[in-house]
Parts: sequence; structure tokens; C-alpha cells
Amino acid sequence: MRGEDEHTIFLKDYAPSPYKIENVELDVRIDPGAARVRALLTIVPRDGTPPGTPLVLDGDGLALRSIAIDGLPLALTAYDETPSALTIIEPPVKRFVLETEVQLEPETNTRLMGLYRSNGTWCTQCEPEGFRRITYFLDRPDNLAIFKVRMSAEKALAPVLLANGNLVDSGDEANGRHFAVWEDPHPKPAYLFAMVAGDLGSIHDSFVTASGRTVALGIYCTHGKEAQCAWAMDSLKRSMAWDERRFGREYDLDVFNIVAVSDFNFGAMENKGLNIFNDKLVFVSPEAATDTDYDGVERVIAHEYFHNWTGNRITCRDWFQLCLKEGLTVYRDQEFSSDERSRPVKRISDVRLLRTAQFPEDGGPLAHPPRPSHYKEINNFYTTTVYEKGAEIVRMLATLLGEAGFRKGMDLYFERHDGEATTIEAFLKVFEDANGVDLSQFGQWYLQAGTPEVSISDSYDPARQTYTLTLSQVTQPTPGQPDKLPMVVPIKFGLVGPNGSPMSYSAVSGGRVDGDIIVLDTASATLEFSGVANRPVPSLFRGFSAPVKIRSTATEADQLFLARHDEDPFGRWQALQDVSMAMLVAAAGGQKWRDEQIDGLSRAIAETATHPTLEDAFKALAITLPGLTEIAQTKASNVDPDAILTARNSMIEEIVARAGSALESVYATTQNSAAYAPTPAQSGQRSLKNAALAYLVRGLGKRGADLAANQYRQAQNMTDRFAALSASVAAWTPQAAGLLGDFRTMYTADPLVFDKWLMLNAAAAQDETIDRMRAILADPDFPRNNPNRLRALVFSFANGNLTQFARLDGEGFRFVTSFVADVDTRNPQVAARVLTTFRSWRSYEPQRRTLAEAALRDLQQTGQLSRNAADILERTLAG
Repeated sequence: MRGEDEHTIFLKDYAPSPYKIENVELDVRIDPGAARVRALLTIVPRDGTPPGTPLVLDGDGLALRSIAIDGLPLALTAYDETPSALTIIEPPVKRFVLETEVQLEPETNTRLMGLYRSNGTWCTQCEPEGFRRITYFLDRPDNLAIFKVRMSAEKALAPVLLANGNLVDSGDEANGRHFAVWEDPHPKPAYLFAMVAGDLGSIHDSFVTASGRTVALGIYCTHGKEAQCAWAMDSLKRSMAWDERRFGREYDLDVFNIVAVSDFNFGAMENKGLNIFNDKLVFVSPEAATDTDYDGVERVIAHEYFHNWTGNRITCRDWFQLCLKEGLTVYRDQEFSSDERSRPVKRISDVRLLRTAQFPEDGGPLAHPPRPSHYKEINNFYTTTVYEKGAEIVRMLATLLGEAGFRKGMDLYFERHDGEATTIEAFLKVFEDANGVDLSQFGQWYLQAGTPEVSISDSYDPARQTYTLTLSQVTQPTPGQPDKLPMVVPIKFGLVGPNGSPMSYSAVSGGRVDGDIIVLDTASATLEFSGVANRPVPSLFRGFSAPVKIRSTATEADQLFLARHDEDPFGRWQALQDVSMAMLVAAAGGQKWRDEQIDGLSRAIAETATHPTLEDAFKALAITLPGLTEIAQTKASNVDPDAILTARNSMIEEIVARAGSALESVYATTQNSAAYAPTPAQSGQRSLKNAALAYLVRGLGKRGADLAANQYRQAQNMTDRFAALSASVAAWTPQAAGLLGDFRTMYTADPLVFDKWLMLNAAAAQDETIDRMRAILADPDFPRNNPNRLRALVFSFANGNLTQFARLDGEGFRFVTSFVADVDTRNPQVAARVLTTFRSWRSYEPQRRTLAEAALRDLQQTGQLSRNAADILERTLAG
């Protein structure tokens, strides 16, 4: 196997570039079929750069048309041009202006990096290394420069011309063309550059900052979609107000624009003053989007806006520091959503994502530290470890320091590093300086891969009235890191008494306890609580205070007790998950649960579902059983997906047999005829109703199937219609195929709803699923280059349909590797992303494990793969 350009980049080799680009002036002429980019770069040698040191600028796929320094054309002997670089052999020893002109072909750019055309609109994506596909540059995050760009295009084709910063000039030109000049006064790295040219609709609003400045807000979109941008605009304004309240951060330009495009490899991009979004994270309406879609738009709008300070004003010194901006900003968007909606529900949702996506990454061949030491392809490190685990590290820091201490550190971070490209070490240092603490051991969270496993055991001595809690931690070896150090693990806790009330204690010894936080920073600790009148049930890791796996000796009775009485909502949810998970893992291994076990679980689910004071959204999460992927991850070895599916379906049927009347009552009492609104109360009610429906469709046979079909037909919003259709497909009711066909016909013209149809086709646990997917891909009208469509069909299949992906005949594995080989020639990022779904292939039972490896080996032998796909494949097979 060969990658297109095999190389490894090491953090230890970091050094500033010999030259710095201070100012950038671009003149971009856009025409159908081609674009011309004239760049004037003001460049200065850094202190200590020896005279005669070559200037090496990054490039990728550029056609150089002219080159000059200080207005004088360069001789052919004065520079060297290769496919990946432009080298000025002996630059001037003082400040100079390099002028280049290159030609691009945006229409043929299927990689969607650099300048490309999406549905008639020209747009850019430059993170991490896309600017080198626009012009020659020091395309690295530590070169911060002032950008000014002049854009011109035919006015009929592109009446809208947008770029970073503030609009400083615009007007008409000859031959039906026009121009716009944008200037960003804030120095930024090239990865934050953006421009858009096209015929777009828009909505506009304004926001008055805390200091009284008025900021013009615009969202640009496909014509006819303007009304579907209203929620995004509302989310933006709430995000701006929240960042002022919570972190004291005010917006710093005169305008803030968002553009929604249909072809985009990422979710969104935080380009300074001009965010570019995947349209699925902007467009929502009750008829075409679910509550989950509304939540996603709100969250990502906030995330990209928050990057203005944590990512743009303060950016990364190098790509090894990616977690600095992404982990911190994910934490900020999580806090925003928690404040806007339900903190317990948001926390549970975030933990579910962490466990289903990041824990397997941390425990498999693709494991890497949040701040890696090396990489071959940086695009492959936009991972859940960098984002979600990175956010958990920041959350632990906030837990340990407290709200006031964390805010002091953040204030100092903004004060000390504004306008800089900085590092993880500098980030931790501000919290040390602001709070007078030593975070050297805590910093290991950024440097060490793997998920710590915390084991818990306890005992109670009634004669001495002492309660003993023993904790130990271990992190398993990961690729390149066989030996692990103990981590700083904050454990939020409480002791729950026999009557369900909190218990107090008079003293504690044997470890570090700060208020309601146990700090485990050694391999093991035994804490003794004295003055404990009765045996308590410990409630540990409240709010999931650390991203660890928990191994507890707690009895099933204690877990069910916590499910009823823990004052921590996360603890209640976790207790129910633990009980059902243990039963499901045992059943998947051939050990069926006892009647009294399923009786106890069913009672707890019924009590939770009908609880008078718990939030509906929380109740929906609490009664939902672990999914197939979660069960497989917990089982961890000799995984048989068919056995897991059988066990889970059997559990649902037995719960409905015992608690069906309660679930039917919940379903009936949560019906709501009010006009749709994406409020926490309404969306919570819908989520509880649809969680009950999922049980009833599986457990009531024909009657349950009819319930779902009726809800589908009568639904007044997409949330309820899609939930009914999903439940029908999951149980593959007699109506499922017909409802799928009706759904496709009803929403033929909406690409984002088409994605939902694709996902459901891919989700069916049927042997016909792969043939159905092949037929969809073979349809000449299927958009084979659109990342959303490809991810909705193939990634969702490989990531979510465990029984068909891991079929006993190996056809699921072969289908996915064949897809990867094909799409890799057009869009390596999509191919590599899909290939990561093989990260747990070694956990299957022997026959499936052999088939998975064979499919991967066959892919390895296909010939030339992109660097993206080759890197993932190499690590997946080697780990």
C-alpha cells in the first residue's frame, strides 16, 4: 500500500518559519470554469534568519502564471515550482512584496478544499490546509496576517460577493461584472480565510453589543430557503448575548455573516466574520426538521460563533494544538446549550456521544492523545478525542477550580494571549497563575491516550459507623504508549441513606476530598468516612465528572435504589443503564436474565416513565435501553451482533409485557395538538412519547405497528413522523416498506429530508439492506459527490447498523471497503471518515473478525490510496 505522499510530521520538530507574511492582498477574478488569483504578500525575514535562506511556500494543484518581487518579474532560475511548493531560492534580506498569479478550476474540485463550486455558488474551505489550493502561502496556523481581498465576478451569476472582515468598497465594472473589497483588521492564519460568490437569498438582523455597538447580521442561502434560516438567526443572537454574559466576550467586527452551502466536508467553519455552514446545520422547519435537528443548529451556530475568541482571536500555534481551540469551544457550546435548555438532559446526551464514539476510538487502533505527538494526515485528527474528550478535559478543569476560579483563568487567557497562536501548555499556565495551583499532573490528560478505568469497592462497619470506599485507576496500553501514568480524576459524589436522603459524615481520611469532590490522583486510594450512621449507597461520578470507564461492585439492588432516589439526574440515568446493560451483555453471551431481574427493571422503567416531577426529556433518555453499539462496546470481545440484537429485542418485549400499560398511558397522555415549537417543554414531551412508542411498536405486535403507522400519517411535524417511521423500520413492521416509499415520495424535492430516508434505508436490520443501498448508489440521479448524501447512506450504515455491517458472510465489510476505494478518488476526507468505522473490528467473534480483516487487506491491495485513507487503513490494521 502506498499513500500519495507518505510523510510523518512530529511535534518535536516544530520551529517557526524563517519568514513571516505580514499582509495579504488578494485580487480574485471569478469566471465560469476558472478563477484567477493575484496575491501580493508582504514578507519579512524573522530575526535570526541567515541571508540566502530559501523561502518555501505551500501549494497544491496551482497553475502559476506569473511571479515577481517588488514589481520585478523573477527569472526561471530564481525560483523552483513543484506540485506542493513554490521556493524562492534567495529572497531579499529585508521586507519585500512577493506577487504571484495562479489559475484555479473550482468546478472540478471534488475534494471540497480550497476554492470550489457548490450548486452554482463559489465558496472556500481552508482548514486545515486548504488555502494552499488558492495561492502559494505559508499555510500554517502560526503565521497571522492582515487580509484584504478584492473579488470580482459576473453580476448575473454572482450578485453576492462576501469575504472576511468588513466591506470597504464595492461597485460595478464593465461587461456586466461587479466587485467587492473586504478587509479584516484582525491578524489571522490562512485557515480562517473565506470568500463566497453566488446568487443567494438572505435574511438580515442586527445585534447590539454590551458596549452599544450595532453589528449587522446576515445569513445567506439558496433562494426559497430564507424562512428556514430564522432559527439559526435566533440561535446566533442568543449565542452572542450568552458569550457576553458568561465569558465577557463581545463581538469585534461590524458584520457577522453565515453562508449555507450544500457541498461541505465538515459541519461548519468559523472563518472570521464569514462562517460557512453545511446547509443541514442552518435549514430547519417543523415540516422538514426534527427536534434533534433544531438542537443541532442551535449548538453548531453557537460553536462557530464562540470560535471568534477561542480559535480566531486566540488560535493554535500548530495543528498538534487543535484540541486547544476545539475542545475548549465544544465545552463552551455545551454550556450554552445547557443554559438554554436542560442541563441534565444535555449532559446525558453528551456522555452518550462520548461513550459511543470517543471511547471506542480511545480503546482501538486509532487511539491518540488529545494533543498528539505526530501525524501523517492532519485531516484525520478532527476526531471525537480532540473535540469531545477535549471538552471533558476543560470540564474537569472547571470542576476542580470551581466556577470563579475557572472564570479567573479564562479572563487571564484572553488578556494574555489575544492575537496570538498559542499552545496547550500556555492554556494550562494561565489557570495555574490565576489560581495558584500546579496542573502539571492534570496536563497528562492532553498527552496520554486511552480511557482510564476506575474500579470501585466499598464496605460498611456498623459497630464503628465507618464507611470505606476503595478506588483504583488503570489505563490500558494504546498504540505507541504501552505505559500509563495515573491521572487526576475528579469524582463528584454523594452518600445516599436508606430513606433516599443525602447522608452526612463527620470526617474523612485516606485521600483528598474537597467538598463534594474526591480527587483521585494516585493509582489507588482507600477513603474512610467516619460518623456514618447507616450503610450508605454511594453516588459517584455525579454529572459524569470525569471521562472514565467505571467498574463497580455495586449490587443490582443498589443500582435500582439509585435509579429511584439519587438526587443527581445523571446518576439516576446511569443506574438504569447499568442494570439493563449487565443483563443485556450476559444474555448476548448466552446467560439469560432471571424473572426477578426483568421484573425489577420493568418496574423501574414504569416508575420513571410516569414520575410526576422528572423532566419528560430526562424520562425519555432514562427509559431507553442501551443501543447495539453500546452493548457491543461493553462486551468488548467475541462480539456477535445477531446475539446482541436478539437479546435487546427480547428485553423490550418482556418489558412491554410487564410495563406495557404504563407505557401506553405515557404515550396517550403526551399527545399534543398545539402548534409546533422547539421549546424544551414541547420537545421533551415529544421525546417521551416517541420513546414509549418505540417500546410499543416492538412489544405489541400488530397493535404497536398500527400505532406507528397512524402516528406517521397523522403527524403534524417531522419529529413525530420520523419517529414513527424509525420505529416501524427498526421493528420492520408489515407497513415499514410502504411507509418508507411514501416518505420518499412526499419529500422528493428536499435534499435534507432525503438524507433521513437514506439513513433509514441503511438502518434496517435486514439481509436486503445492502442490495437496497447498492441500488440507491447506482441510480444515475444519486448525487455521488455530495458528502451529506454519502454520509447519510454509507457512514450511517457502517457506524450504526451493526448486524448488517458485520454480516456473517462478510458482505457488509466488503460493501463498505468497495465504497471507500471508489469515493477516495474523489473525496479522500469522506473515504477516510467512513473507513474509521472498522476501528473495533478486532472485537468481533473469530469468523467476523477474519472477514473484516480480509476486507481491509483487499482494500490495501487495491493500489494507490489517498494519504487520508492510507493513514486510517494502516493504523486500523496495525493497532
